[in-house]
Amino acid sequence: MDVDRYDDNAVDDGDALPDKVQELAEASVPTSLKGVRACMRCGLLKTLDQFLEYGCDNCPFLDMAGNHERCNLCTTAFYEGQVAVMDPGESWTAKWLRVDEFLPGVYAIAVTGQLDKDIEDEIANRGGRWRCRPVGSDHNEAQS
Repeated sequence: MDVDRYDDNAVDDGDALPDKVQELAEASVPTSLKGVRACMRCGLLKTLDQFLEYGCDNCPFLDMAGNHERCNLCTTAFYEGQVAVMDPGESWTAKWLRVDEFLPGVYAIAVTGQLDKDIEDEIANRGGRWRCRPVGSDHNEAQS
């Protein structure tokens, strides 16, 4: 009998999951391929229903949970590509997308849209930046 082989039945229920595994288990992923939207600040992809129920995991200060109008102001359906980021701090793709400080999840490669001036000011006052670019913009850099 091979004792090094992993056996699902041999797992002790009292064992805690390693921190990385626990963090991945809580990663935010869209629950459907229809109605996916991107947070205009961080680029996290979720369905509108997920944004309404939980808000944005990276941007709780945007107060999207339970606020349909705020979800429409802070998310967009206009994005290009998607990347699943499992370990943001170690991923070169996460660094390139500038999401290496965020939580694991599925992110848009590029986000198109325009935040309201009030929301931009709120993010800027917190020392943050946003990833969306205005429609017709030809630059690929994140807004600052």
